[in-house]
Amino acid sequence: MPTPHNSAGRPLRPVLLALLAALVPLLATGVLAAPAASARDRAAPTAALTEITDFGANPSNLQMYLYVPDSVTPDPAVVVAVHYCTGSGPAMYNGTEYASLADRYGFIVVYPSVTRASKCFDVSSPQALRRGGGSDPVGIRSMVDWVVRTHGADTGRIFATGISSGAMMTNVLLGDYPDVFAAGAAFAGVPFGCFATTDGSEWNSACANGTVTRTPQQWGDLVRGAYPGYTGPRPRMQLWHGTEDDVLRHPNFGEEIKQWTNVHGLSQSPAVTDSPQPGWTRTRYGGTGDQAPVEAVSLQGVGHNLYASGMASRVIRFFGLDGSGPAPQPQPGACRVTVTTNAWNTGLTASLTLTNTGSTAISGWKLGFTLPAGQTVTGGWGATYTPSSGAVTATNAPYNGTIAPGASVGIGYQASHGGDGAAPAAFTLNGTPCSVG
Repeated sequence: MPTPHNSAGRPLRPVLLALLAALVPLLATGVLAAPAASARDRAAPTAALTEITDFGANPSNLQMYLYVPDSVTPDPAVVVAVHYCTGSGPAMYNGTEYASLADRYGFIVVYPSVTRASKCFDVSSPQALRRGGGSDPVGIRSMVDWVVRTHGADTGRIFATGISSGAMMTNVLLGDYPDVFAAGAAFAGVPFGCFATTDGSEWNSACANGTVTRTPQQWGDLVRGAYPGYTGPRPRMQLWHGTEDDVLRHPNFGEEIKQWTNVHGLSQSPAVTDSPQPGWTRTRYGGTGDQAPVEAVSLQGVGHNLYASGMASRVIRFFGLDGSGPAPQPQPGACRVTVTTNAWNTGLTASLTLTNTGSTAISGWKLGFTLPAGQTVTGGWGATYTPSSGAVTATNAPYNGTIAPGASVGIGYQASHGGDGAAPAAFTLNGTPCSVG
């Protein structure tokens, strides 16, 4: 593909313009120049890329490009593929394998495209860093809504991925719209809110240089502050970064891990560490499988232009779109639940251990229980909880849906209460009563 031009055109002070003149070519040149992929991954897309206009609210005048494969699955998933600085939606289409993977697996791809001079996404303004605040995230949300309306897409399978500026936007989208996106994959990005500015500039040198550090709680609070009051499930996140990145330096990778593990209420210690390829260090948090809540891949000796053919397939695997089939249906099973609560004034936490006491594995589970009057779930981990009061169902997360005979999973929730901080008295697993204690 042609190398994008390197004229930044940012409305910044001359010293920053000089800096960007050096940095933007690094963001653009070769970022999509990848080694040969497998024959299946490099196959030319079979349908056409189409520009969609009048797709809804679009305060920053983004363009929308859409790839709909000739064979779309019923209730298709949607992948939003976000380009790098100086790039475009068509460049992202031509330089990545998402369209050919869409041909194989039947999902739809949206390619947002910046029209401002820098061709960088707005990940820094106060408007971009809050839900419905304006700028690029609102336009991208409108694109997703248009696809849902027009193609009957599955609102539970909306995903975002991006490179460089697009990786930063992936972080922003998952922070602003946790109820829209199920997961994201960010290649060479920075944490949500790290690039924030208040002077109208697009560039934050301190963040780019990896000198912005915060505690996990502080990073998590930035994400939670984008949508105050939201208590639903949070999107899973896959992170990629090269150790020799001299544009958005490698310390940002560790700060992203801090942020998204905190958002999910997870330990900073990985559940598993491995090396899927020479020079790669992969850590997974909150689970050990392909769809752990947080997955992070550090590439030793690799610079900012880390994206290579074949990586998109790993993204699609993380999203659960690689043809492995739908999530297993819940099966009845013998069970035991132990529960402990810690209550104070008007709040409490409850920790539950669910044990499979049967002789066969349980694949997919729903744990039912009734909260005492006056209790309302305000957050949780290890499962999704609906509704928030009364008769509640906790549904397994993607990473803990299978429970081997004799094995256990730990879940829990936070709740407010009006005076009764007691634990539920009875539980059912996929409709079968469990013993308690």
